[in-house]
Amino acid sequence: MDTSTALQLLLLPAAALAVAALARWRDWSAPLLLVFAGLAASYVPGIPSYELDPHIVLSVFLPPMLYSAALDSSYLRLRDVKRPVGLLAVGLVLFTTVVVAFVAHAMIPELPLAAAFALGAIVAPTDAVSAVAVGRKLGLPRRALTVLIGEGLFNDATALTVYRVAVAAVLGTSVTIVDAGLQFLLAAGAGLAIGLALAYAAGLLLRRLTDPLIANGVSLLVPYAAYLAAEAMHASGVIAVVVVGIYLGHQLSRTSYGTRLMSGAVWQVVDLVLESIVFALIGLQLRPIIAHLKGEDAATLVTYAVVLFLVVVVVRIIWVPPATYLPRMLSRRVREREPKTPSWQNVALTSWAGMRGVVSLAAAFGLPEKMPERNLVLFLTFAVVIGTLVVQGLSFPWLIRRLGVSNARERYADDLAEAGAQQAAAAAALARLEELTSDGVLDVHEDVVEQLRNRAERRAMHAWERLGGGTGPEGEETPARLYRRLRREMLSAEREVFVRLRDERRIDDEVLHRVMQELDFEEATLERR
Repeated sequence: MDTSTALQLLLLPAAALAVAALARWRDWSAPLLLVFAGLAASYVPGIPSYELDPHIVLSVFLPPMLYSAALDSSYLRLRDVKRPVGLLAVGLVLFTTVVVAFVAHAMIPELPLAAAFALGAIVAPTDAVSAVAVGRKLGLPRRALTVLIGEGLFNDATALTVYRVAVAAVLGTSVTIVDAGLQFLLAAGAGLAIGLALAYAAGLLLRRLTDPLIANGVSLLVPYAAYLAAEAMHASGVIAVVVVGIYLGHQLSRTSYGTRLMSGAVWQVVDLVLESIVFALIGLQLRPIIAHLKGEDAATLVTYAVVLFLVVVVVRIIWVPPATYLPRMLSRRVREREPKTPSWQNVALTSWAGMRGVVSLAAAFGLPEKMPERNLVLFLTFAVVIGTLVVQGLSFPWLIRRLGVSNARERYADDLAEAGAQQAAAAAALARLEELTSDGVLDVHEDVVEQLRNRAERRAMHAWERLGGGTGPEGEETPARLYRRLRREMLSAEREVFVRLRDERRIDDEVLHRVMQELDFEEATLERR
């Protein structure tokens, strides 16, 4: 690799991280800003052309991104919403594929029906990264957020299976609906089995590893192992990765504390870097896609793009309300399992959260070169992805605010539940302390016992004080909040002394790193409280 190529490879992540940093600093939507930056950069003279490689996206970027999202999800909450997730991740993907295929074939007669089905499968799956990020920041209710997360985790598997069947039909392989259904079931079932087997093995290994660096190094390899193992056996790599991530996320509390502390930071960095590169790549595809369409009528292309964008948006709006309410109306079992009826506001938000992402573009770029109207399919895919990211992505925060949707009650209920749990945990800790120090079991100085007792009681008190927002009945600072503020000032003063002593060569850098880590852990605990 020459120096010029190496610089080009470095330029993309460096520029993407710079744009992401600006978005975080200004509190803007990072995915949207990255897409806009990519669109603008694609026509800047001197900027190299970054044509998206589908194999790199699907085998290098997708597994860790899916795994991280699954790791951060809740198995218990996903199990509670498996019906709506299934209707979106399977039902809506198939419905979108069929409607887009017939509309595209009717509008573009030279596009074969099999190729139109490939186009439908390409634009069917949503990418929940942008919607979930906005929803979390603006307080989308937990159930609605979990449904979007579950849809984003599983819909790629459905879409990619349909995509492969449609591409095979384009290339002349005879495929019936029964064959396609069996292929999907076999791929999904095998992916599930491989994911469960690897998840169990990885879980055993991670529970036995006490070195946080080794444990998290293994964790970085797990999504690739799951994806490649499943794909090698013609199973769904997406389902295998998601299953492993959900299982290990559920079992994370059984690993060592060092592994848990480091895991959050490791995967946050992985997410930031990969998502920044991916959304920048989406914008950068404009120039290579337009280059493939030289000589085509611009007005006709724009008409095709607008119609398909509207079809994709409207199909979701048509599907979500009946899929939400009809099962409840027709089945008593559904009503018993899900006693709380989703509000129309949550249904409206789910209907609008249809942003597409890099999986659609990767699938489009992966189409065989001899496929009829391949360049047109590429352009239409790009138009749908950009259209949904811009139109729905920009309006989604406004819609959340406009509908007055909030998780304030859930947050209060969480704080109340946490306070009760902290109280119970403190009582158990104090009882254990009493067992260890009574009747001379351990010879412990009374001051030590008192410090341990105060620490346990203070943790429980912090949780109860958080219910009041950190203020007393007269609006004054609570003792816990005052303690945190003053202790942070003390920690800052301690750091200045340690750094000064290091600069004066009175302590070594090794000593500085050790004491700074202790202070950082304490401050992180204060921030959590």
